[in-house]
Amino acid sequence: MIKNKNIALDANIALSKILGGGVLGAGRIMYVAPSTSASYAYWQGKVNSSDLYTTVAAAYADAVTGRNDIIVLSPDTHTVTAMLNVSKNRVHFVGADLRDGVGMGARAKISMGVTTAATDIATMQNTGIGNTFTSIKFLNSNTVAQGIYCVAEGGEYTVYKNCEFYKSTDLDVTGAAEILNNGDSAQWLNCTIGSSANELSGAVIRPCMLVTAVLSGKKCRDNVMLDCVLLRKSGNVANRFIYGANATDVERMFYIDRTLFFSNPLGAATPAVGVDFGAAQTEGAVVLGAGCSSVDVTVLGATGEGVYVLAPSSPTYATAGVSVAS
Repeated sequence: MIKNKNIALDANIALSKILGGGVLGAGRIMYVAPSTSASYAYWQGKVNSSDLYTTVAAAYADAVTGRNDIIVLSPDTHTVTAMLNVSKNRVHFVGADLRDGVGMGARAKISMGVTTAATDIATMQNTGIGNTFTSIKFLNSNTVAQGIYCVAEGGEYTVYKNCEFYKSTDLDVTGAAEILNNGDSAQWLNCTIGSSANELSGAVIRPCMLVTAVLSGKKCRDNVMLDCVLLRKSGNVANRFIYGANATDVERMFYIDRTLFFSNPLGAATPAVGVDFGAAQTEGAVVLGAGCSSVDVTVLGATGEGVYVLAPSSPTYATAGVSVAS
């Protein structure tokens, strides 16, 4: 029983602030908090018991595809014991800690530890249409052989805003990444991807974002990344930030601007290239806007691969986007 008859209005106003706009037309609003959380105790007295959940998986199971349901996550760690497989459409996941910025340190966290299932390739896999994720930190520390990603994106028109992505394991595994990006028209806004604390080991291409077409029938197509921070502590010149192995990994466009590629100078090596491919792209191009910059990276984009670096103040392609110490 709702004790406060205005809670629905209050929730809409709060969510409007989190999402940066109105939520008119939203479907059911569901609340998720661990049973030990202060948020759970508070929400128990404010919302219908049928709208309150202790796991994100249970809340997602009750979401209705296409209804624009909103799943509000308390500012706690929400542990998943199996990969959260988001295949429904227009479902919205929102962290309730009201943090803004580049997602760094978001208190609402979806986390996976060590599992044994080969299907647990990531903490979350999204293949739905029009889903959004706001102010959430995604973590993965799995050691199962197939679990080499934090998030696997294979949906359409997905928006990640103010999110952080961090995989603390598989630092010596080529092909592992914080994000496997096979998304169609995905937007990455104000996000932090990777870590400047954990050093990669060996001559591995273990990028922040892998765009190799891994998910069946999925491909990185017409993506936009704005105002993001990509972090690495490199142990070898072969380490990368964004990488695709094949000539057809990017279809049409991947536009990136106002984004920092930061290689921690404390790392053992300077990455030779920030955005790199195993072959020249034949179906699309990566465009790095003039607002992109890099630290402790030799060149931001490799030549002859379909990577375009727009930096009018730089005299040559090789130095475009590379920050110079004063």
